[in-house]
Amino acid sequence: MVYLRNFELLDEMQEHSIVCYEETRRIFNNYYPLHLFSTKEFKNIDFDRITIFYGGNGSGKTTLINMISGKLNASRKSKVNKGSYFDLYVDHCNYEMSFEQPTEIKLITSDDVFDYLLDVRSINSNVNREKERLSKSYLDYKFNKDGNSFDNYDELKMNYDTKRKSMSKFVRERLGNNNIIEWSNGESALMFWEREIKEDSIYLLDEPENSLSAENQLKLKKFIEDSVRFYNCQFIISTHSPFLLKLMDAKIYDLDETPVKTKDWTELSNVLVYYNFFKEYEDEFNKK
Repeated sequence: MVYLRNFELLDEMQEHSIVCYEETRRIFNNYYPLHLFSTKEFKNIDFDRITIFYGGNGSGKTTLINMISGKLNASRKSKVNKGSYFDLYVDHCNYEMSFEQPTEIKLITSDDVFDYLLDVRSINSNVNREKERLSKSYLDYKFNKDGNSFDNYDELKMNYDTKRKSMSKFVRERLGNNNIIEWSNGESALMFWEREIKEDSIYLLDEPENSLSAENQLKLKKFIEDSVRFYNCQFIISTHSPFLLKLMDAKIYDLDETPVKTKDWTELSNVLVYYNFFKEYEDEFNKK
């Protein structure tokens, strides 16, 4: 489903009008994001079910994600560092929605994923420490030769359990549902995405490939495609990952071009770098 159909950026005349009006009232030393897109002759963005902003550092792909999320009042966890003109610019932008309204509009950044992974890592550390403590307790109670030396019922029960249960079962029961320790960083990141995405919604993703291995980027690619096909979601993504650039039927805007134009993923410079690199060493793969 295409909920957001079009977004209109400002041209040079509109930017000039904002600057002239505002500088009669106050002085700014930072004109960001003015002139970032007007100099690229980039004004109208038409969206598909999956729309990708591609480009190198400083090309403006993250800025676009932040602008669109700001204009749509998307929910977000991490804050954006705005320049003096950012909100003024966004206020003057226009957009067109379809007649169907999304359930939610959410911006998810790579920082959100990192924060989640740090939380998981913290939980893992605590669980591992508790696991070590319980393992030690198991051995202490199991090989305690004086079964009558316990001071209370809980200690007596602990001793009884160690005699009847294996160490793994004893520890597992007391850890409860903390099986999160079995997840890798990549698996945890994928679980983060599965938890965040809901049906009939718009999601703006800022470099979602960060923290994911190549294998897990392919899993995320499939998850996004399935969310579009089966859950009527729309995705607007900033990325330079060759795996995500191959998202099914994605409309890709190349922000490294002037004027900005849409391209097929095989035409993008970053993808061609990978292609040429592996092509150069093709013989080494064929020897395997």
